[in-house]
Amino acid sequence: MKNAKEDKRFLVSPNSKLDINEYRNFVDLDMSENDMENEMQDNIQKIGAMQEMLYAQGKHSVLIVFQAMDAAGKDSTIANVTTGINPAGVIVSSFKQPSKEELAHDFLWRCYKNMPQRGYIGIFNRSHYEEVLVCKVHPEYVLGQNIPGVNSLKDLDSKFWQNRYNSICALEDHLAANGTKIIKFFLNVSKEEQKQRFLSRIAEPEKNWKFSYGDIQERQHWDSYMQAYSQLLNNTSTHNAPWYIIPADDKPTMRDIVSEIIKENLKDLNLEYPTVTDKQMQEMEQGKIDLTKK
Repeated sequence: MKNAKEDKRFLVSPNSKLDINEYRNFVDLDMSENDMENEMQDNIQKIGAMQEMLYAQGKHSVLIVFQAMDAAGKDSTIANVTTGINPAGVIVSSFKQPSKEELAHDFLWRCYKNMPQRGYIGIFNRSHYEEVLVCKVHPEYVLGQNIPGVNSLKDLDSKFWQNRYNSICALEDHLAANGTKIIKFFLNVSKEEQKQRFLSRIAEPEKNWKFSYGDIQERQHWDSYMQAYSQLLNNTSTHNAPWYIIPADDKPTMRDIVSEIIKENLKDLNLEYPTVTDKQMQEMEQGKIDLTKK
């Protein structure tokens, strides 16, 4: 595949004026499914190898954010692209309804405390972006956050939301300046494909556990979510933390593109194993001598 990291079909440029409804939910990579699977597996192996160097070097961390509508394939994509990574070097965090403790802090706190340390890859299944998505579609949730000056829905004006975008960008700039590589994916599933996936959860017994009637109710707000996604993509895709819009109606294609973008972003870090010092070489030689005596 041509370098998907720079592909304008996927990369959201800073200060864009995009409308998510104009983006396709399916893309033809002109590859067979078998070829895509082989390419993805090759990417996964390379990601795993670079993660070992990331850990050994201990200078950088990687944060990968997945946002999407329900049934877009976040869980399966995360499972697939992490199969080649040492489990000890990757931490997956999921963010659902905030707890009482989390609501007692600022809106970025619960995600910030889960940021990956140097040497690790952190994956967010949903993230701090819920605060400008679900909270924007359901602004009444913000009233429960006890924010000074926010006493009614009329206080949640455009300035309020712009301040949240600015806070998020400032946090991500801070992380980038301190060695965190940030890669953000919006898995762009169509409303019709979501419907079919919900129906399969009902029809197939082994998928029944995935079904939630709340997802069906949330689907009624589709247009509002698309507007919220368009606004956040336009306001928070930056050089330090770019967004990628990934067509999600075909899962094999989606996973291949995601693996390619992760691989190419990790290559930018110029990872390598630490250079062994003369003292360490001497200690290894002595260690070899000592081991052969026993």
